[in-house]
Amino acid sequence: MKFSRTLSLLLLILAVFWSYRSLMPTDRGESTVAENGFSVNRALEHVKNISKNPHAVGFPAHETVRRYILAELKKMGLETFTQEGYTAGDWGNLSKATNILARIKGSGNGKALLLLTHYDSSPHSSFGASDAGSGVATILEGARAFINAGKTPKNDIIILISDAEELGLNGADIFVNRHPWAKEVGLVLNFEARGSGGPSYMLIETNGGNGKLLKEFVAAKPKYPVANSLAYSIYKMLPNDTDLTVFREDADIQGYNLAFIDDHYDYHTALDRYDRLDRTSLAHQGSYLMPLLGHFSNADLGDLKSLDDYIYFNVPFFGLVTYPFEWIWPMLALAILSFMALLILGFKKGTLDLKSLAIAFVPLLIALLFNGLVAHFGWPALKWWYPGFQDMLHGFTYNGHTYIFVFVFLALGICFLAYHKVRKISTANLLVAPILIWLIICTLVSVYLKGASFFVVPVYGLLAGLWVHINQKKPNPFLLVFLALPAIFIFAPFVKMFPVGLGLKMMAASTLFVTLIFALSLPFLAELKNKVRFGLLFLLLFAVFSIAAHINSGFSEENPKPSSLLYVYDIDQESAKWATYDKQLIEWNAQFLGNGKQQVEKNQAKTLASKYSTRFTYTAPAPVKSLLKADIDIAKDTVIADQRHIEVCFIPKRPVNRLDVFTNEVSINQAKVNNIELSEHYLKNRRNGKLVTHFISNNDYTEIELTVPKDSVLELVFYEASNDLLDNPQFTVPVRPENSIPMPFVLNDAIMTVKTLTFE
Repeated sequence: MKFSRTLSLLLLILAVFWSYRSLMPTDRGESTVAENGFSVNRALEHVKNISKNPHAVGFPAHETVRRYILAELKKMGLETFTQEGYTAGDWGNLSKATNILARIKGSGNGKALLLLTHYDSSPHSSFGASDAGSGVATILEGARAFINAGKTPKNDIIILISDAEELGLNGADIFVNRHPWAKEVGLVLNFEARGSGGPSYMLIETNGGNGKLLKEFVAAKPKYPVANSLAYSIYKMLPNDTDLTVFREDADIQGYNLAFIDDHYDYHTALDRYDRLDRTSLAHQGSYLMPLLGHFSNADLGDLKSLDDYIYFNVPFFGLVTYPFEWIWPMLALAILSFMALLILGFKKGTLDLKSLAIAFVPLLIALLFNGLVAHFGWPALKWWYPGFQDMLHGFTYNGHTYIFVFVFLALGICFLAYHKVRKISTANLLVAPILIWLIICTLVSVYLKGASFFVVPVYGLLAGLWVHINQKKPNPFLLVFLALPAIFIFAPFVKMFPVGLGLKMMAASTLFVTLIFALSLPFLAELKNKVRFGLLFLLLFAVFSIAAHINSGFSEENPKPSSLLYVYDIDQESAKWATYDKQLIEWNAQFLGNGKQQVEKNQAKTLASKYSTRFTYTAPAPVKSLLKADIDIAKDTVIADQRHIEVCFIPKRPVNRLDVFTNEVSINQAKVNNIELSEHYLKNRRNGKLVTHFISNNDYTEIELTVPKDSVLELVFYEASNDLLDNPQFTVPVRPENSIPMPFVLNDAIMTVKTLTFE
């Protein structure tokens, strides 16, 4: 029995390993692939060529990348097109987007399948290897393999490599709302990345139910589906920002997002490079595209709308498991009734007693409370102990995976020690508490988060474990491990997914999942002898990994610290200052802020929009430089009836990358920028006074037309910025050291001028 228990424990550990290992293919491009197959090596060659330089809109390499993609499409024998136009999207981010289009003609007259990704990188330092060079490479290689197979599809296949996605989904906006092909699209496959590694998650985007989309996805038989309806439910409740969102919101066209999110610290940074892209993540994208392309190029894309929603989750060996929402309450009711029947049986047989049941709640509640609180306060404590972590705006550090192990091992250690204290309580009595807790959780999600209703599936294994322990004194350990497999296969990946996707602030979710998975595995784990030894072993691992995390907590050339520096010149005040977003300065920018630095109070830090609401932290006086000032031409200032009509043209005189225009708190009834009208919804909900951000190409002008109430006093503040602080000959800013990178998500390495106009 001891040997069987040991072997069973090893199988349980193997199951945890396999729950992660089975999510992705093993192909890293080493093998040779036929011309009609998807080759990771060939796709990687595209990534390498696309990601040689940052290629955001307006950057020199942006046009180079566009020409490369067009040439590769033409090599396949496809006729290529470009679509160009200004748009401000829904975010007030104006840019001139240039989309790339091609089409594989089908034999039928039905709706077309659209393959979608974007080719612009994030401003200003990202090389865009993963986001979304990997998407471009996936589509180019997949289309090449499909064409070489020599089969004529039933449906037309449209390839859209969009532009200016990073600025506000602008390329998707002009395609959906201005291109005639948009009306022919029946389904979209969108390839994205929010990191540089890990499994690719499938996320359905639809205005209705997911029933038919899910059915067709399963019918396509992708080999490594990673998806669950919990993520789908959360996604539908949150504001979404992929190109596919524009298709859904503006044209009611649905589709699938396919994106990997691990190694999140590379996202939108200078580390988003070819050498850091996980080859297996790229292979995973290819493993989605080829079967989906084969299936949907011949499916009826005009009949994919559905009112029905389905629960779904992926498990090893079975792929994607699905069932309709109508099963939620019957499955929950069956679990509750089974629990009640087992309680009656247990009391009838004398296996259960009230005193033991009451005591059995103590270790579980202690473990949940302790593990949740430690993880919740753990991230703030880490940021206090390692202040440089505060400048990693993603919230996931380079040693973040080690921290996941740290908190997981601590949680397991606490669980084992807590249950050691009740070792004299029979396993059957110990199982009642976790069953009741899990049934409460399942009831709550069935009401408030229906997509998570598959949580009840592993509970059946726990109920079966209770039945076994009520009827057997020495149950087979292999059977008990088997009953724990649904919990391991379904929930173990969540332990990593939450902090990887949402930052280490979500470690509490991970430790609570560890505790609840432990509870679901209690039919076996409670039978283990020497729980103290296991507890101490995990606490030892906690200590070892904590030391490892500490050793790797510093910054280096491989794991550089984000840093920032700006030169801000106020034209009206004829004064200048250095500014930074850094909470912890490094020697490189400290030399400019120096002893004269002043901490900027949060309520005084009026800075430009950023993803994480990041504001200046320190400023210091700077020498005034002779910068070429833009021409600001007031072309119109007229009152008609009760409205004042103002037209201003801003013409840069130095090479610039962006212009941000803010106003005071005044009601703006109508606004156009470069003849693009800003939506009424945007004008009513704009934040912090932002009117528009123009991401400038070819040093273009910005023409603003405003209509305001005639008695209003309008103030326009122009922030003109160029990302050339390190290269401008008027400045002597040294190259950033190798152990630092430009801070992402903020205006950085920039020379900014500020000019205010007041219309009284």
